[in-house]
Amino acid sequence: MSLFLKIFLWFWLAIGLIAGAIMVVNWSTSSESLARQRRAFVGEATANTAETAIQIYNGEGVAGLQKFLQRQVERRRRFNAIGFYDEDRELIAGSEIKDIDDLVERAFASGNPEFKRLEMSVLVAKTATAADGKKYLYVVERRRFQGPPFFTTRLLLQILSVMLIGGLVCYALARYLTSPIEKLRSATKALSVGNFESRVGTQIGGRKDELASLAKDFDDMADQIESLIDSEKRLTQDISHELRSPLARMNVALELARSKSNEQTVPLLDRLEKESERLNDLISQLLTLSKLETGAATFEKSEVDLTKLVAEIVADADFEAKSMDRGVEMASPDMAIVYGNENLIRSAVENVLRNASRYTAKGTKVEVKLTSDLHTAKLEIRDFGAGVPDEELEKLFKPFYRISQARDRKSGGVGLGLAIAEQAIRNHDGEIVAKNTDEGLLVTIKMPVAA
Repeated sequence: MSLFLKIFLWFWLAIGLIAGAIMVVNWSTSSESLARQRRAFVGEATANTAETAIQIYNGEGVAGLQKFLQRQVERRRRFNAIGFYDEDRELIAGSEIKDIDDLVERAFASGNPEFKRLEMSVLVAKTATAADGKKYLYVVERRRFQGPPFFTTRLLLQILSVMLIGGLVCYALARYLTSPIEKLRSATKALSVGNFESRVGTQIGGRKDELASLAKDFDDMADQIESLIDSEKRLTQDISHELRSPLARMNVALELARSKSNEQTVPLLDRLEKESERLNDLISQLLTLSKLETGAATFEKSEVDLTKLVAEIVADADFEAKSMDRGVEMASPDMAIVYGNENLIRSAVENVLRNASRYTAKGTKVEVKLTSDLHTAKLEIRDFGAGVPDEELEKLFKPFYRISQARDRKSGGVGLGLAIAEQAIRNHDGEIVAKNTDEGLLVTIKMPVAA
């Protein structure tokens, strides 16, 4: 799960829990307050009605009181029954109500409205005093008051509104916090693949927090790395150029020495010439690699028949491999035309193919397969050697990198061939990767086909 999603969900959950807790507390406290208000209102209403009942009883007698009580029950939907009692608890008018003994005692004792809860109703009793001083008891059986339900349409809309607004705020906050990190990650990834011009400071706006400081530190680091890499490349190129002059003079001196040589010095001169050629080849490779890495030279590009070019390279490599009891064969290739520099492409394929033929097992043949579709030409070169340790695959195309267990000085070059191949393919907007198979190493080269 991404950091953005984690921050967003946690903040959103926190807002949801806080909103839910507030709603529960508000509902519970408001319900208690509403119940108290309801009790006070019912007590006051009962007291007023009891006084009215006394007046009607005194003026119209039992018949008038009975009609009054009947109208009260019919008009009030919450009233189940009403009873009007004298001091001896004898029913004067209304309906007989059960289980009122303790309620009557409390009502006569306090003179205030008294309540008694039953399973499905509530009894409310209030005493009233007539003009002659006699006390009467007014008792109402009411349906129990039901507080408002917790989950209502209104509450659901409130929850949805809170969650929606909270979600938008959390999304904006999470995006604000993680956006610089995502940009920093993209810049780091670009830097890791060789784009040393990658910077992130200008992309995060006018922030003044720790993330802005981190972006500035990254840019400073990238500047330093780019400076070091450029210095290294310039140094390599300058040294390679400077070595050409003494090497040329050494070759001239070698030819002069040959003119005065004898049978004893010829082997030594041959050895010097061979080492001179190796040194000259190394310098040429260094210059080529430096030009490819720095872009110091422009290479003329045109349409290249990749099928024909690979077939020629395979034929030459097979001829060379036969002397080492090895071979190179190519399956029926697809037609592929690419746009690029033929010499660079040839150098890249030759370096990979010679590397494969050098390390494939004796008695085996390197397999070359060329396929193409509307967009990409893919060249696969498979050997049948010991392969490469998985942890060293990514380092295989680095300059001067050598795998200790198999690629020592006696078995190969100086470690520039695959580095040149990678840079050449990159200059053609392609890619080159290596991976181990059950039988050996497979190197895949992909290049865009010509439009």
